[in-house]
Amino acid sequence: MRNPPVDRDILRLAVPALGALIAEPLFLLTDTAMVGHLGEVQLAALGIASAIIQTAIGLLIFLAYATTPAVARRLGAGDRTGAIRAGIDGLWLALGLGIVVVALGALTSHAVIGILTSDPAIAAETNTYLTISLAGLPAMLLVIAATGLLRGLQNTRTPLVVAVSGFAANAGLNAVFIYGFGWGIAGSAAGTVVAQWAMAGAYLVIAVRAARQSGASLRPGFDGIGSAAASGGWLFLRTASLRAAMLATVAVAATFGTAQLGAFQIALTLFTALALVLDSLAIAGQALIGHRLGASDTVGVKQITRRLVLWGLGTGAVLGLLLASAATLLGPVFSPSVDVQRALTVTVYTMAVGIPLAGFVFVLDGVLIGAGDARYLALTGVVNLACYAPLLAVVIAAPPTGDLALVWLWAAFGYGYIGARALTLGLRARTSAWIVPGLAR
Repeated sequence: MRNPPVDRDILRLAVPALGALIAEPLFLLTDTAMVGHLGEVQLAALGIASAIIQTAIGLLIFLAYATTPAVARRLGAGDRTGAIRAGIDGLWLALGLGIVVVALGALTSHAVIGILTSDPAIAAETNTYLTISLAGLPAMLLVIAATGLLRGLQNTRTPLVVAVSGFAANAGLNAVFIYGFGWGIAGSAAGTVVAQWAMAGAYLVIAVRAARQSGASLRPGFDGIGSAAASGGWLFLRTASLRAAMLATVAVAATFGTAQLGAFQIALTLFTALALVLDSLAIAGQALIGHRLGASDTVGVKQITRRLVLWGLGTGAVLGLLLASAATLLGPVFSPSVDVQRALTVTVYTMAVGIPLAGFVFVLDGVLIGAGDARYLALTGVVNLACYAPLLAVVIAAPPTGDLALVWLWAAFGYGYIGARALTLGLRARTSAWIVPGLAR
């Protein structure tokens, strides 16, 4: 059955969120192409440095996930001043963590680079990029927290504008610094740092204006920061379990052979791209569920949850069908190798079947994050990882050969691990334990 008012609310938040999510990888591809023309050493160095930085940022994404529901609850309760105050506390937490991350990065970067590459030339270029990039990490964390603030205020359009403007400026600055000034890979890092601080500055102006309009204090509130850190700690554990599952899957794929590993990396990239669409629905869920709980509208919470589940399953089904229909066409786009093309085709078919299940998981994950159910998500994240480990062990112990190995591996991940997440999320959603109305979780 259709529910136009709820659907409009979901799309109003999800569509701009999707645009902002898509903007970053598109401009990162542009940066990669620019650095790629400098040479293979610089490209390899960018790949290693980006992996380190993206891992750090990925683990700290809880700054947005913890801020969004806290702000949305207070807004739903009619306390806009408190909502802005919660967002300001999130920004202070982001700044503090940013300083800590920079210090840790300065102390450990050489050792981490040494683990990831033994080539002196690549290590030197990686160190150059990473050393400069560290200056932009606090800005990036401020951007993440500020995005959570605006999402909690039911505003995903402003983050879209800032993201597109910032990443476009990043591409332009990189072109000038790399080629115009002749700075090489250092120019790419410097351009990114300038763009990151410009985005952070734009968000800080928005946050300060909102605070002044609502009468919220700009000083750090240690109770609020402590609450955000506590919720963020559980979300950090949740995210760490997801990262561990992905890294373990890649590690197993690396034992199958060059062609199979190449095909798996392409398949994983495709899955990540499809995940952006599903993630936009999850973001809408975070904002809407938190807002309705703050308003003590438990009926609305259940209604939105049902609609989001239908949107997740339906969108996943459409994406799965599109992926399956393009399975035989994708290989030549990504690789001239016949072996890679064949392996990719069977992997994509296996993946396509499980995309609707992934849609179910993504939206319920967003719903429970929006409800502030971080502790449950963290603990079941560990349980899900424990359930996944035996499946990987089976794939390793009785390894199928050739392309069939990727079918087994993706089935273990796409049906086994994602299925475990679907079970733990679905069981929780069927209860009312996570529905805690009012300001306090």
